[in-house]
Amino acid sequence: MIMIYKHDHSLKVNTRLKVEPHKALPIIGWREWVTLSDLGISKIKAKVDTGARTSALHAYDVHEYVEGHKKMVRFKVHPMQKDTHSVRYAKAEVVDKRLIRDSGGKVTLRPVIITTIRVGELKWEIELTLVNRDQMGFRMLLGRQALRGNLLVNPQKSYLFGKSK
Repeated sequence: MIMIYKHDHSLKVNTRLKVEPHKALPIIGWREWVTLSDLGISKIKAKVDTGARTSALHAYDVHEYVEGHKKMVRFKVHPMQKDTHSVRYAKAEVVDKRLIRDSGGKVTLRPVIITTIRVGELKWEIELTLVNRDQMGFRMLLGRQALRGNLLVNPQKSYLFGKSK
């Protein structure tokens, strides 16, 4: 732990701030191409959103069902912005259902799944909520829970892991 001493002129006291040194983490831009191979999505543009706690994936025709003793969900995804012809069919285990408040303040109950994300050569598991994002600019949001301990964000940069062809 590093101790930093800050002199506060208005209070005439020394304030001790505790600062944890971070490990060297890769830096991601405010938007990146990512892969969700467990869901059959080889590329999808994600907006990195540190204001969003949980990551969200555009999904429609969402149907929950039971397979064995597991709660499952099957759904469709349009992975490319402004393209409703390209469709990916996916299914995953539902690990939770959460009330999520969107940027407009509307609260919806969403299924939560866990899937593997790949950004460049980096891979790790993240939680994703499924919601229809057809009217949104990005088909996926990468929230701060998925970033924590894995990446740092440079909001002035885009596609630091490469542009999609």
